[in-house]
Amino acid sequence: MYMMGRMGGCFSLIPVTVLLTVSFFVLVTLQKVVSAKLKLFGVAVAVLLWLSALLILSSGIYAAGTGRLFLRCPMMDMMKAKCTMMNREQAPGMPMHPGMQGSEKQR
Repeated sequence: MYMMGRMGGCFSLIPVTVLLTVSFFVLVTLQKVVSAKLKLFGVAVAVLLWLSALLILSSGIYAAGTGRLFLRCPMMDMMKAKCTMMNREQAPGMPMHPGMQGSEKQR
């Protein structure tokens, strides 16, 4: 798990590169546009792309520094909690999973 957070920080460079490339082409096409309103819109789009790239890059740096994962599935957390609760409180007469029998013997 710890290594996955560090890899997530490195993988944030891919969308940052894509966003900066798109913003470059937006700015290149702005030089050929005549309308002032369209130029203003293009600059606003480029600034939003830069802010998005900065947000993704900073979150990637944070993930690499702390080793934490950002995206956690709530359903997986609920299923893990339910599974551990069932292991602790096995109902009488309920067959135990063969993989869990070894862990019950150790208790």
